[in-house]
Amino acid sequence: MQSKVNSKYQKILLENLQKKDSLIAIVGLGYVGLPLSLTYAEAGFQVLGLDIDSQKVDLINSGKSYIQHIKSVRLEKLIKTKRLLADTNFERAKDADALILCVPTPLNQYREPDLSFIQATMNQLRDYFRKGQILSLESTTYPGTTDEVLKPFLENIGFEIGETFFLVYSPEREDPGNLNYNTFTIPKVIGGSTPQCKEIGISLYEKAIKTVIPVSSTRTAEMTKLVENIHRAVNIGLMNELKPLAERMGIDLHEVIRAAATKPFGFVPYYPGPGLGGHCIPIDPFYLTWKAREFGMHTRFIELAGEINTAMPSYVVQKTGDALNEAGKPLKGSKILVLGIAYKKNIDDMRESPSVEIMKLLQKKGADLSYSDPFFPSFPQMRLYSFPLQSEKISKNILATYDAVILATDHDSFDYQLIKDYSELIIDTRGRFEQSLKVIRA
Repeated sequence: MQSKVNSKYQKILLENLQKKDSLIAIVGLGYVGLPLSLTYAEAGFQVLGLDIDSQKVDLINSGKSYIQHIKSVRLEKLIKTKRLLADTNFERAKDADALILCVPTPLNQYREPDLSFIQATMNQLRDYFRKGQILSLESTTYPGTTDEVLKPFLENIGFEIGETFFLVYSPEREDPGNLNYNTFTIPKVIGGSTPQCKEIGISLYEKAIKTVIPVSSTRTAEMTKLVENIHRAVNIGLMNELKPLAERMGIDLHEVIRAAATKPFGFVPYYPGPGLGGHCIPIDPFYLTWKAREFGMHTRFIELAGEINTAMPSYVVQKTGDALNEAGKPLKGSKILVLGIAYKKNIDDMRESPSVEIMKLLQKKGADLSYSDPFFPSFPQMRLYSFPLQSEKISKNILATYDAVILATDHDSFDYQLIKDYSELIIDTRGRFEQSLKVIRA
């Protein structure tokens, strides 16, 4: 049921969005913002991509993708037809009817929400907001952010939310490397600060996304995103807790999970691994644990899962050390090859990658480290990690030179038969190999 159109700004904005006669500004052109920009442009909108990174802007405007699973041919077509343009000049935001924020929301060193990117972006846009615009936040955050942070900011400028300016929250649901779903086909949850805001938000997204799921408020939409990722974090944590128990009992947990997954109801398979990676699952649960303290509650279940998952890189290093010790070799000075440094297979994204934490721990213990990852020819510059290394090309001669090979990220492009045949010792964190005298599950 549509809400009553009670302002001229609402009426004009709805008409422009319905006709696709609106400029859509996407702020932040990373793993969320770039595919969203392409989706809107392909839907027939004019799209302005805004980012402080001039290198990204230049690449987009030259039709070149910097994200592996997004092909440059998509960009080239949209740039050529002038449906998409990128810029570092935020002043151009005043020409947009809709602004969608896709900026990072990390945790600080105390595992507390860091909204500095959102706040900095709002300050950059402050002078370019105008009446008759809609602002949508897609960055994952705690329930209340939209109404407690963004809404007062806009009201202090002089806007009346739901009358002269419209505000919604719609969490991103990108899954890089997933060939079955993309930005267009993944259903979009949306909540508005007012019924009028929600109505315009629905109109904004339904023209570019196949399915839109309206909810009662921005807080509900914010909570939905957290619950999705907490669900995964807790269940993966459960499997990671069961992994050493199953090992002591002489049971292959991966075989157990595959068998349990044959049940056609009541069970969803989750698999253990070397830890959690990506921007969502290792971070989002702690947004809720932080917010819960405001209401006098301690989310023990979530925090326990976080502790288990965070401890997995140390578990992998311990298993590696134990396996080398059994072979009569100390961890210190041993040559170790880490296979895969992306946070999951078949993507070029290293955010929060447990592989890199494993490398850091091994380095501290004196191991002689190398890595191989087809998506990273050179180890990229990271905020907390630095390894002056180049990716090794796997061959039988190369594999034979290492005391241990750790399978940290199981890219499909790896030659697993070659790895199995010519590695002296394999530490398998992904259940890719059958256990044997030289294959150790970790």
